[in-house]
Amino acid sequence: MRLKEAREARGMSLDELQEVTKIQKRYLIGIEDGNYSMMPGKFYVRAFIKQYAEAVGLDPEEVFEQYKNEIPATYNEDIPEQLSRVQSRKSFSPNSSKMMEMLPKVLIALAAIGVGVLIWWFIASMNGNDQAKEPADSKNKSVKYEETEDIVDKAPSKGEDSEKESRKNNEKEKKKDKAASGQMLEAVETNANNAVYELKNTEKFELKLATTKASWVSISNAAGKNIYKGTLDIANGNESQTFDLSGESEIKIIAGFSPATELYINGEKVEEAFPQENTGRQDVTIKFIKGGE
Repeated sequence: MRLKEAREARGMSLDELQEVTKIQKRYLIGIEDGNYSMMPGKFYVRAFIKQYAEAVGLDPEEVFEQYKNEIPATYNEDIPEQLSRVQSRKSFSPNSSKMMEMLPKVLIALAAIGVGVLIWWFIASMNGNDQAKEPADSKNKSVKYEETEDIVDKAPSKGEDSEKESRKNNEKEKKKDKAASGQMLEAVETNANNAVYELKNTEKFELKLATTKASWVSISNAAGKNIYKGTLDIANGNESQTFDLSGESEIKIIAGFSPATELYINGEKVEEAFPQENTGRQDVTIKFIKGGE
């Protein structure tokens, strides 16, 4: 079956797939063999196949379409006609009919009351504004000179303005110097399932992989040597792994389930490394140019 071929192409064993999907191994074997009679029910057959497909990077809908003649479909039994007629008669009692006839009249009465209250509130507000306008104007005139004096007293001198401007310029220069000396992670190539980055302007290369749920991952260097291979799983307390790769020139990361995988370089999260819209495998290559630009 196509699912088994995809699993073997990723180098995943049934035990590793069981950890990722939380589906019992005997059901995974039944899916690969097309033995759906051993499943708990038709609904579980499709649900298990969907989880299996996502874990190995396949589109579940394509799998359902390809094997639609083999995979059992779920359906809902029709409601018996007799029961439907009984429920229809019960739902329209004489009391309910009277209530429906009176409802428009009640709504019209409530609307008329609401309009009357709104008109009364508008008139009362206008009268209140006319009465309060004159005292308010008088009060504003009496304090006008006093407020002007406060503004003159509190105005900063030219010397204070120059000192503040100098401090702002110094802070801007410090930020520029800090940005110039910081590490640079530049995206060289990105597409739906692959991304290439260059890490520059730093002597340190610390990599951290984490998961928000469960994801199978692997890390290898430029020579193809395997550095790490396993399943990150919050449920098992293995939600992240950290590696010091300062001695490597290039590393390649493979994530079996992109939406649940996170990448950190020297403590900073690389947001676009594993896109949420990619529900399958994602490959990320990082080229480390030590101290260079």
